[in-house]
Amino acid sequence: MRAAICREHGPPEVVRVENHIVPPAGPGQIGVRVSTAAVNHPDVLLVADRYQVSVDTPFVPGSEFAGVVDEVGSSGTGFAVGDRVTGTAMHGAFAQRLVVDASSLSPTPEGVDDVTAAAAGVAHRTAYHSLRSVGRVKSGDELVVLGAGGGVGLAAVQLGVALGARVTAVASSAEKLDAAACYGATRLLDHTAVDLRAALRETVPEGADVVLDPVGGALSEPALRSLRRRGRFVTVGFASGAIPRIPLNLILLKGVQLVGFQFQDVPADEFDRNEGELRELLTSERVKPHVGAVFALDDIAAALRHVRDGRAIGKVLIDLR
Repeated sequence: MRAAICREHGPPEVVRVENHIVPPAGPGQIGVRVSTAAVNHPDVLLVADRYQVSVDTPFVPGSEFAGVVDEVGSSGTGFAVGDRVTGTAMHGAFAQRLVVDASSLSPTPEGVDDVTAAAAGVAHRTAYHSLRSVGRVKSGDELVVLGAGGGVGLAAVQLGVALGARVTAVASSAEKLDAAACYGATRLLDHTAVDLRAALRETVPEGADVVLDPVGGALSEPALRSLRRRGRFVTVGFASGAIPRIPLNLILLKGVQLVGFQFQDVPADEFDRNEGELRELLTSERVKPHVGAVFALDDIAAALRHVRDGRAIGKVLIDLR
């Protein structure tokens, strides 16, 4: 089997495609023949050894994938050879085959192709759970989405619209904002061309109900200031590479909530509800992931560079078929 292997930490170019031996599936594990994998910003950070956790080299990067089960390590996993599945793992997805714990997998819903399954696994689930359970977005809410051209951001635009919110998209280029507009954002702000604090005050004069922030850095504080009283600021990551320092007096004076999102913090009943609602949105094609670029496995360094340099619009995929 062929796989992208990181033998030393560094820039995307350190990742090379090589022949790779995958061990057999053990108890509770599943072997998957991968058809499609998605490139996420944490993949770039793991390769560079700049993520919040470190992975020893050598390793196969890639955290999101879809494919077909080709081996079951033991009975009782709930999966059988031939099942179509999607999954997430810390690493291992940029390979023609991988072995993961059965708990890392979910059945691919009937009517959802592997491209959609791989593209929605992390971004759409992150966006939906954070909007629904943490942001508590409801119909008529004013929602501000930072990084609205990226994987989580563009998913949040789509899903915020599906939940009935009025969406203000904040991104770094006209091309990214055009994509956000295609998915229902009605107000578009290029933060490289405006003073974001002033622009948000003008665009959402009554204040936002919810801000979703997968970016961090210099955008967070002006977006926080745009909240109305009792608004919610949901932080889901720091794609900018910079963790913001928020003046806590803003939280006190504005009476707003600043909340971090993690899957494990969503109550079990809400988690199941959210998963079912998102599944229905995807299978009905009311929501469909935006795939901005597709690379071959041999072009993995270019794919990682594309994400690292902020050029990705929506999801970037690796075609392993």
